[in-house]
Amino acid sequence: MGWLQRLFGMEKPENAEVNPAPQAIAQDTNTDDASTATQSIPPERLGLSGEYDQSGLAKRVALAFDEDPRLDDVNTLWVAQTGSTVVLKGEVPSQEILNQMISVARSVNGTIDVDSSQATIG
Repeated sequence: MGWLQRLFGMEKPENAEVNPAPQAIAQDTNTDDASTATQSIPPERLGLSGEYDQSGLAKRVALAFDEDPRLDDVNTLWVAQTGSTVVLKGEVPSQEILNQMISVARSVNGTIDVDSSQATIG
């Protein structure tokens, strides 16, 4: 079972990307000419296909872990996010694997920091 399946109960969507281009959100500007303005999606809320997703950063980090052949699914580690900080919680087999995960998580667009203080080496 991969990261996305275990953490979010979903298979990888066909058009999923670790760093997708954001989709514009059309908003009614309440003008008489019915024109619309676009609002950009914050990088940490960008979903797997460029849509708005409250947990977008965590899902894209999980996808990046799935796509990295060095990182098998570690069943005792979870990925979460607090704003633009990726949070790694649980247990990993070695410091080397944790370092690889931190490096991969930092490479995902929207990641400002990685908090591994809740991850232990088992």
